[in-house]
Amino acid sequence: MFLYHVRIALKSLRRSLGLSAVIVGGIALGIGVASLFSTIRHSLAKDPIPHKSGVLHYVRLDSWDPARPHPNSDGIPPQLAYRDAMELMKSDIPARQSAMFRANLYVFPDPKVARPKRTLVRLCFADFFPLFDVPFKYGSGWDRKADEGPEPVIVLGEETNDLLFGGSNSVGKAVRIEDREFRVVGVLDTWRPSVKFYDITTNAVQPPELVFMPFNFVRPMQIRTSGNSDGWKGATGPGFEGLLASDQTWIQMWAELPDAATRQRYVDFLKAYVMEQKKAGRFPRPLRVEVTPLMAWMKAQKVTPPEVTAMMVVSLLFLAVCALNLMGLLLAKFLARAPEIGVRRALGASRKDVFVQHVVECELVGLVGGGLGVLLALAGVAAVNGWAKTLINRPDLVQFDATMVFAAAGLSLAAGLVAGLYPAWRVCRIPPAMHLKLQ
Repeated sequence: MFLYHVRIALKSLRRSLGLSAVIVGGIALGIGVASLFSTIRHSLAKDPIPHKSGVLHYVRLDSWDPARPHPNSDGIPPQLAYRDAMELMKSDIPARQSAMFRANLYVFPDPKVARPKRTLVRLCFADFFPLFDVPFKYGSGWDRKADEGPEPVIVLGEETNDLLFGGSNSVGKAVRIEDREFRVVGVLDTWRPSVKFYDITTNAVQPPELVFMPFNFVRPMQIRTSGNSDGWKGATGPGFEGLLASDQTWIQMWAELPDAATRQRYVDFLKAYVMEQKKAGRFPRPLRVEVTPLMAWMKAQKVTPPEVTAMMVVSLLFLAVCALNLMGLLLAKFLARAPEIGVRRALGASRKDVFVQHVVECELVGLVGGGLGVLLALAGVAAVNGWAKTLINRPDLVQFDATMVFAAAGLSLAAGLVAGLYPAWRVCRIPPAMHLKLQ
């Protein structure tokens, strides 16, 4: 019976191609706009590491000015001071943990390949790679022993390996960074999370760094951050050592806490650490530590800007307006077939049969329009990604994945139903005798 309704719907659409094209085009425009803005929001708001996001926690301590809270939305600094991060790294409670920051350092390729170039480098601990399930094409990350040295080892991003070594396996080869030689121990596979979720203190949609090196090269190479930093009082001493001993905050800290009991032990450890520092005259504000799950941290930092959500809502309202405006066209189209419907009713078709047949036609219109709308949305996604590539080297910022395909199909069916429900109900209520004549 369903296939019969589909055949009747197809004949009806072919019978009035011009009007059908207008109706399908209206649905396509609404679906295209709604799908585009929904996809943009989905790309920013989706869980970047769903199988682990519940155990990944971002760590903060309130070390700010006693006279006023930090200007961050919840009044606590978003990063840690170097001295605090180093003390927290001594804890054995987390399954994995890493302090980290980004720097801008000179990488010296073979002169035959390219000129020296300032490159974004992430300084982190060995746990960084398993902590965030970073994929490898060649080799692996370094081990914890290399952190302690620190040993001159690095992991290259795929793009950097392509530039320096033509994409070949470079494990064991040397790369000069600043004034030191480093040995490559691993090369990342393609890794382009839509949000750089491990560091959202700066531009959250930037691509991952191109090189990763052991954190403890901070002191011997006197590496300064190229990310955000702030502080409420000056350094405690001169030069780089003064910065490291200061309360300037510029380090991100993540801990993997597999269950609630482990999390509570870690919170207790943090509170005990702050209380000890208070005895030394630090942390003048009331005791406050924050251990925030990944998704809650992304929400607190507004990784998905309110403007993006607002645009998605407006686009869905636009789709609703398109569907409501098409209601009149469908009503006129259906009423024009009233004599035919009267004959069908007289031959035994029930109101239910007529209603279902017209709803099927509306849903078919919705799906065809939805398919065209998806093509429009893909064109919009390509335009947005072209803009992102130009500005921040992110040609894959917005991704139209399977979730959005199903969402577009659902919106198409909903739009078809909204546009056609009343016309289908209205036409099935027409008495068949009105269109029957005796010869």
